[in-house]
Amino acid sequence: MRLTVGQAVVRFLAAQRTERDGTEHRLIEGWFGIFGHGNVAGLGQALLEAELTDPHAAPFRQARNEQGMVHAAAGFARMRNRMSTLACTTSIGPGATNMVTGAALATVNRLPVLLLPGDVFATRVANPVLQELEDPRGFDISVNDTLRPVSRFFDRIWRPQQLPSALLGAMRVLTDPAETGAVTLALPQDVQAEAYDFPEALFRPRVWHVPRPLPEPGALARAVALIASAERPLIVAGGGVIYSEATEALRAFAEATGIPVAETQAGKGAMVYDHPLSLGAVGATGTVAANEFAREADVVIGIGTRWSDFTTASRSAFADPRVRFVNVNIAAFDAAKHSGEAVVADARAALEALTTRLDGFRTSAGYQERAARMAADWDAVVERAYHLGSTPLPAQTEVIGAVNDAAGPRDVVVCAAGSMPGDLHKLWRTRDPKGYHVEYGFSCMGYEIAGGLGVKLAAPDREVFVLVGDGSYLMMAQELVTAVQEGVKLIVVLVQNHGYASIGRLSASVGAQRFGTAYRYRDDNGRLGGDTLPVDLAANAASLGASVLRATTVAELRDALARAREAGGVTVVHVDADPLVDAPSSDSWWDVPVAETSSLETVRTAHTAYVNGKRGQRDYL
Repeated sequence: MRLTVGQAVVRFLAAQRTERDGTEHRLIEGWFGIFGHGNVAGLGQALLEAELTDPHAAPFRQARNEQGMVHAAAGFARMRNRMSTLACTTSIGPGATNMVTGAALATVNRLPVLLLPGDVFATRVANPVLQELEDPRGFDISVNDTLRPVSRFFDRIWRPQQLPSALLGAMRVLTDPAETGAVTLALPQDVQAEAYDFPEALFRPRVWHVPRPLPEPGALARAVALIASAERPLIVAGGGVIYSEATEALRAFAEATGIPVAETQAGKGAMVYDHPLSLGAVGATGTVAANEFAREADVVIGIGTRWSDFTTASRSAFADPRVRFVNVNIAAFDAAKHSGEAVVADARAALEALTTRLDGFRTSAGYQERAARMAADWDAVVERAYHLGSTPLPAQTEVIGAVNDAAGPRDVVVCAAGSMPGDLHKLWRTRDPKGYHVEYGFSCMGYEIAGGLGVKLAAPDREVFVLVGDGSYLMMAQELVTAVQEGVKLIVVLVQNHGYASIGRLSASVGAQRFGTAYRYRDDNGRLGGDTLPVDLAANAASLGASVLRATTVAELRDALARAREAGGVTVVHVDADPLVDAPSSDSWWDVPVAETSSLETVRTAHTAYVNGKRGQRDYL
C-alpha cells in the first residue's frame, strides 16, 4: 500500500486497540496538534485526508500550547485507566522542546502518551534548516534528543522502512502497565512526506492485550506469612489500585482482614472516604489518623505505590524499628523498594489471591474500632475546616469545602501544584475511584486546566471541577481556548492568592520569610514589598472566551458554583482567598534542607527544627 510516512502513521494508529477483561478500547482516541513547517506537509496533510475520508478515524483538535496538549493527553489517559490515550504532534524546534515537561510528567506518573514531533531533514540537503540545532559532535543530534531521558521509548525514523518496527515498539510500551510513560517517535520532515510501499498487514486492526499478571506462588506465600504475623498492619493504596480497577478487591480484602487503608495522592479514591476502615491520606500531606497508624504499623502493605517522599514523609512516617513491607506492584522496580517482600503482580489479581490465602486472619476488634474512631475524628476536623467563617476572605479550606459540596458523587476534581494538592489530599471527601485527579508525581504548575480538558474529553458524562491558583493559572491557561472551541464544559475555580501560596508557606517554614513569593510592586527600598499588583485574572479568562463569575465570600462562591453547574461551556469562578490561613496539620514532616548557617534568626530557628525532624528519618533495610 503506497502511502507517505505521515499517512501510514495516521492509518496505523487508527487501527490499534487495547483489551482487558474482555473489553476493547481504542488505544489512540484522537490527536492534539500545532502545525509548523516540520509537520504540516506530513502529518498535517495526512490528518486532513483522514478527516475528509472519515471524521471519526483520527479526530484532530487544535491546541494552544505544546506542553498543555501533552498534559491533556496525560489527563485523558489517567481518566481512562491507561487503556486509551491521545497522540500529540508538533513541528521541529520550540514546538518539540515545549513537550519535554509534559513528557516528564507522563513518565513520572506512568501515564501513556504518544509524542510525534517533526525533526530535521534526514537527507541533510538543506541543512541547517530553520530551527535546527547544529551540534559539532554529530549531524544526527537534534533538539528532539532532549526527549530521550523523559521518554520510556524513543526512536527517530530516518527511513520509511524503519516505521513498522518503530510503531510496533511504541505500542508495546504504551500498552505495558509496568513500562508505560511518554513514547516519542521523532519524524524528520522530509521523511514524513516520503512515499513508500508499506505492507497492508501493518494497517489491519490490532488488539494489544493488557495482562493481569498473577503473583508468583513463592512471593505470595512469603507475603502471606509476613502479613499473618502482624499485629498492627496497614495498607497503603496507590494509583495502581485504581488503574487496575481493583477498588472492590481492596475493599473486600480490608473488610475480610480488618486492615485499615491509607491512600497516596494517586491512590486517593481507592476507598470511599467514610468507610470505617478508611484512614484517608498518608504522609506529608496526610491525615492525623493515617499518620498515627503509619507510625505504629509493624507491617505495611503497599499496593500499587511507588513510595514517593510525600507518601513516606521523607522516610519518617513508618517509625516502628522493626517495620516490614509487602510491596504489591506490577513493576518490579517499585516492588523491590524498602527491602519489602516483592509481589510483582496486577493489583486486583494479587488482592484476590491475598484475600483467599489469608482466610481466617483478622486484626483485633479494638484495632478496627480505633481506626474507625480516628477516621471519624478527622472527618470532624474536615467539617470544621470547610466552615471556618473567621476571616473576611474565604480560606482555601473553605473553597475546597464549597467545591466538594457542589460536586456530585461521580464528579471529578482536578488539581496539580501549589498548596492546593496537599490540602485536597487530606480534606477532599472522595466518593468514586475516578473522582479525585491530582497530579502530584511531577507537581507541575500549569497542568490543571489542560489536564482538566483531557479528563472531560475522557469522561464527558461527569462534571469536572478544575482547582487552580493564580500562580499556576498565569503559567498556562491557554487550553481554555481549546475547551471553548471544542464546546467542552469545564468549571474552573480560580483561587486568587496574589502570589505563590505554597512556596510562600514553605519559604516561611525554612526561615526564608516568604521571599520572592508574593505578586507585589517594588517598594521604596527596592524590595518586592509594595502594593499588590493589579492583575485581573477574571478579565483574562473572559478574554479567552470563558464565562466568568466572581466571588469574594463563601456564600458568593457557593452560589457561583451552583450557577456554573447549570451553565454550558467553560465557566471560570474567580474567588479571592486568604493565603495565610493554613489547613489542619498532618502531624508529619517533609525533608526540605535548611541553610546550616545564617545571620537570620528565622533561618537558625528553622534549622534547629530541621535537625530535629531528621532524627526521625531512616532507611528501611
